Amino acid sequence: MWLKPDEILLKNAFKLWVTEKDNEYFILQRRRGYGEGGGGLTGLLVGTLDTVLDSTSKVAPFRILHHTPDSQIYWSIACGVTKDEIFQHWDWLQQNIMRTLSVFDSSEDITSFVQGKIRGLIAEEGKSSLVLEDDPEKFREALLRFEKWFELPSEEKLVTYYSCSYWKGKVPCQGWLYLSTNFLCFYSYLLGSEVKLVISWDELWRLEKTSNVILTESIHVHAHGEDHYFSMLLHLNETFVIMEQLADYSIKRLFDKEAFQKEPMLRDPLQITKRGLEAHAKSEQFRTFFRLPKEENLLEVHESFLWVPFCHFNTLGKICLSENYLCFASQDGSQCHVIIPMREVVNVEKPDFSSRALIVCVRGKRALRFSEVRDYQRLANSIRSRCGISASPLHSASSEAIRGECQSLINHFEDNPEDVTLMVGQKGSSKAVSTEALMTVFHPQDMENLDPKMLKEKMKEQSWNIHFSEYGRGTSMFLTKKTRDLIVRGVPEALRGELWMLFSGAVNDMATHPGYYTELVEQSLGTSTLATDEIERDLHRSLPEHPAFQSDTGISALRRVLTAYAYRNPKIGYCQAMNILTSVLLLYAKEEEAFWLLVAVCERMLPDYFNRRIIGALVDQAVFEDLIRENLPQLVEHMTDLSFFSSVSLSWFLTLFISVLPIESAVNVVDCFFYDGIKAILQLGLAVLDYNMDALISCHDDAEAVTILNRFFDSVTNKDSPLPPTVQQASVGNNDKASHFGVDISELIREAYEKYGHIRSEEVESSRKRNKLYVIQTLEDTTKQNVIRVVSQEVRFTAPQLDELYFLFKRQHFLSCYWTMNSPVLLHHDPSLAYLEQYQLGFQQFSSLLSLLEPWAFCPVKSTLSLWVFRLIDENQDGLVNFKEFCCALDTLYCGSFTNKLKFLFKLHLPPAFELPEDGVIRKSPERGRGKVDLQAYLKQWQNEILKKEETIKDLPRINQAQFIQFSKTLYNIFHGDPEEESLYRAVTHVTSLLLRMEEVGRKLQEPSSPQSSSKPAPVSAEASPAEVSPAEENATSPESTDTSSSQTSQGTQGSEQSEVEWSFSFEQVIASLLNEPAVVRFFERPVDINAKLGHAKVAQLRLKIQK
Repeated sequence: MWLKPDEILLKNAFKLWVTEKDNEYFILQRRRGYGEGGGGLTGLLVGTLDTVLDSTSKVAPFRILHHTPDSQIYWSIACGVTKDEIFQHWDWLQQNIMRTLSVFDSSEDITSFVQGKIRGLIAEEGKSSLVLEDDPEKFREALLRFEKWFELPSEEKLVTYYSCSYWKGKVPCQGWLYLSTNFLCFYSYLLGSEVKLVISWDELWRLEKTSNVILTESIHVHAHGEDHYFSMLLHLNETFVIMEQLADYSIKRLFDKEAFQKEPMLRDPLQITKRGLEAHAKSEQFRTFFRLPKEENLLEVHESFLWVPFCHFNTLGKICLSENYLCFASQDGSQCHVIIPMREVVNVEKPDFSSRALIVCVRGKRALRFSEVRDYQRLANSIRSRCGISASPLHSASSEAIRGECQSLINHFEDNPEDVTLMVGQKGSSKAVSTEALMTVFHPQDMENLDPKMLKEKMKEQSWNIHFSEYGRGTSMFLTKKTRDLIVRGVPEALRGELWMLFSGAVNDMATHPGYYTELVEQSLGTSTLATDEIERDLHRSLPEHPAFQSDTGISALRRVLTAYAYRNPKIGYCQAMNILTSVLLLYAKEEEAFWLLVAVCERMLPDYFNRRIIGALVDQAVFEDLIRENLPQLVEHMTDLSFFSSVSLSWFLTLFISVLPIESAVNVVDCFFYDGIKAILQLGLAVLDYNMDALISCHDDAEAVTILNRFFDSVTNKDSPLPPTVQQASVGNNDKASHFGVDISELIREAYEKYGHIRSEEVESSRKRNKLYVIQTLEDTTKQNVIRVVSQEVRFTAPQLDELYFLFKRQHFLSCYWTMNSPVLLHHDPSLAYLEQYQLGFQQFSSLLSLLEPWAFCPVKSTLSLWVFRLIDENQDGLVNFKEFCCALDTLYCGSFTNKLKFLFKLHLPPAFELPEDGVIRKSPERGRGKVDLQAYLKQWQNEILKKEETIKDLPRINQAQFIQFSKTLYNIFHGDPEEESLYRAVTHVTSLLLRMEEVGRKLQEPSSPQSSSKPAPVSAEASPAEVSPAEENATSPESTDTSSSQTSQGTQGSEQSEVEWSFSFEQVIASLLNEPAVVRFFERPVDINAKLGHAKVAQLRLKIQK
């Protein structure tokens, strides 16, 4: 590797470096302790120094220095890990530089020329690199160390590296932590003791920051049942965030592709960088906080003050700019934030050129004033360019008028605070597909007869109207503490749909996709999939007690919304609980609005909830358990197993309490959810448990605890609800319980915010990431246990051996996915499929794994034999082999009897294994996807497996001439390298000759009446064939002869069918002949050390990828 020329003092290095080559201008040196004579105390000391100290010497044991005869200064210009690498650099200098140096007169010119040339070489290398790092020189050195120490494939992308201590037992090892796209690696070398650790991100169960008495702060990693601790990190938080991002990236990419496909910037594993991960993390946090679409990325951040007219002061915060939104969030505790879509911006002006302030004018006669913006000119230009203001002649022509209007508005608000009511925005209108909100149709408000509840409802509306007059209305409304207080007290029925759209961000989705829902409805009408069948089945189970869903109007709207979403997102399609949630959305929002609210919930606010494995809900249940431990210690002491709360609370999270609370109370919970996200559901869950603490502690079993909670939910009421009794759900508990037992939902929500409002959204998101690893790995472990349980009934491997085989099989699947963007195997992985089909191998992956585990040396023709084995065990010919098929084949080769092993080899030379196209292309390729699962095909396949009879040797067809010759060659190949090779070769030759003679005699006996000359060439050629084939077969271990044998013999067969009678052998004849050869019997009955094979394969699996 060429290095940026760096001046060094050679006299200090005599004891550490040995000169290997030198000339007038260059010196090639070797590090003491490396290469010849590298052992002893010197090697230990130098190796320790090289690992601990941060210098080039710790990387490369070879280097090249430049010097001039009349100078004492030396410059390091190259280093290398191996002699071959450094000699390539040396030879290049000899051929390209040495001749040129003789034309220079002064040593300064020589040194200047050499330095310039080396810098040019480095620059050329930099052009081909994927990313420019912060410190390219140090990163190149680290990359060299990474490649040398861990020997991973060259495609593996190093993201970053840190110096740290790794705790091995109670002893810390100082070394280097390397974080790459697919692996976490650590290396340490201290006084002859080498510590090397390689863990793939997809194997992590836990990743968290911890602290204890010994380690003040450390990073805890749990994988393979072992705990690893890394401490003494200079930038611990930065390191942890990068590790968290890489683990999350791996989980999404390899296990959870539904979420991963929406992350275009992370699709290519070769493009992942530290800078990119940090930017992605910030963008993700930005989108989550402001509820923005997935396409938005954080582009610019500016610190500034925002003039808040309703408070009459400037609040400090940050301006966050994305492609289509200008957002502001305060940092002074006022909890004020505002979101301004670029489509709403009219103009951007500076009040005067002396101040660092900007005025952003938006539609609806509103203006926001940002002051003390450090780079205000750049911010103004960015906003203008994104709004297209500068390009619009209308805007440029009227800029002076707009500037004057904006300034007059600001001045007016400052001088007349009582007139802030001018800031009322205009409520946007949108066209629904067919209907209004169902609540307005089935429960119109009676404006004349106002009962006390309706009067209170009107008072709520008035409070919100006052709030709108002060804080604005619509997309650019100020969101503050007062907004949350109003939400907690309850949202008026008339405003619920509008506010849900606003707080969820769905209003922006709908505004930027006009006509999208109508198109989806038209396209999805009449489609028939598994999702549409499930939707039809659940339509009448969605709030059946509500009048809106007892009529065709509500049912049809629900059908259209659910079907349109299933069409939009086939990866999710339809899952139970979506119908309940959508029903409530349709009550308060127009049909199109309900669709976009469903999009916001499924794709942003509750990620991964509505899929086959409900990963998101399981993750949030784990978060809920953590919060119970932190906030309800008394309950934890009584109920040590918190998994009970996970099972009980699943419906709380999936349906946002709609399925357990009366509808008039549940909508208040949904109000809080759309404003605060999952945090509101977690808070309410804690409040419910806290409210029932005494009863839960005194209960004796889980059934009693469930009864207590169900009774409590039945007793929850909404005393302020204006809905008539026909709409409200009956409270079961109120019929037989005292009236004082009733709990008002507003009081319960208020209590939840008071007691548990300290829980921060950032902490919830961090806990989600931490628990997602554990949830995913638990599901994967369940899959593994189910697969092993099924396979163990069919094979003779022990449970630990099957566990190791599954690990190797799954890792082989992932090895084909680590370094490619669109791996076919990765595309075929579908967690919704049956357990056995979730992980499958294509031919290339299968061939690599078989080469590590095969019991015999299939030496020269591995690829051909692997292809035949693959075709044989791929029963449905879909080009993929599952774990059961793989294990059954290995079980035969490892543990099968002599007869079974011979039968397996015999079948390799029969169709379909032997006569399919040699290119390995499989003609049949099944379509995989949740919407195309053929349940009837699965049932038929299952029935066939049950009724399948065990194959006997009499069921096998006879083997023809071409197949038999290839069978003989296969035997020669697997005997190659065996200690009894010669006797095995002689045995095969003898058996071949014997079988051919038997065939000749049999044919003569069958045809006694035709002694014509035409029949004699056949036996002669057959008789000649062992004499001709046997010597050739003894040399058949060359790749040239064996790889082409199949095609040659098949061509010969076609000619022979016309000129001679085709001869063939049955399996009984072959095995009877081979049983008479003791050497062959001993070979096939020799036991195989399965554990040793598995151990070797585990170590060599990655190296095999490197060699390829």
